[in-house]
Amino acid sequence: MTNTDIDRLHGLMGLMTGDEKHSPAATSTLDALWVLYDRVLRVTPETVERADRDRFLLSKGHGPMAYYAVLAAKGFFPEELLAGFGSYDSPLGHHPDRTRVPGAEIGSGSLGHGLPLAVGSALGLGARGITEARVWVLIGDAELDEGSNHEALAYAGPAGLERLHTVVIDNGSATYGWPGGIASRFEAAGWSAETVDGRDHEALYAAFTAPHPGRPRVVVARVEPKNA
Repeated sequence: MTNTDIDRLHGLMGLMTGDEKHSPAATSTLDALWVLYDRVLRVTPETVERADRDRFLLSKGHGPMAYYAVLAAKGFFPEELLAGFGSYDSPLGHHPDRTRVPGAEIGSGSLGHGLPLAVGSALGLGARGITEARVWVLIGDAELDEGSNHEALAYAGPAGLERLHTVVIDNGSATYGWPGGIASRFEAAGWSAETVDGRDHEALYAAFTAPHPGRPRVVVARVEPKNA
């Protein structure tokens, strides 16, 4: 991310106001989201309806300001919509609605749903014979307190869901933990796993694009709580 990119994205986020912004939840995801949409995801406003597009699922749906800013910066919807964030007639709610937000694959905000939905999406693509498309899901570390995520990750590893990629934003907000950290929980279930600095764009890009034949991939993006 260049300084111009930083200034632009923060400027776009600054257009969204109100008491329900959940700013820390948004800013903790900004770097990972930008690297994904700018350099990794194979989806654009022009290809968003194509069957072979990459799918990105935002499970960490509370505080979606960074998500909206990135989608606007990439042309999925006009930047002018950002100023109406959270208002009665705005498509940009405090939790994304896939029926109203161009580019959004799921409605999210109820924690613990995104990873199971991503597993189902990967299975569905395979059943349809769509081999090019990849599924990405971004979750928060506190979502791993939800049992639904553990059922999903326990299934995905042995199933060899190579199309499935998970980004865990770790800002130290989870109630529980594991010896060796979050990545160890996924590794125990057969995932390819790596932990990186969640603000380091080159480290994020390298981790996002690392090969992981025959296994799902998780990247744990560590973000200091004070900056989250």
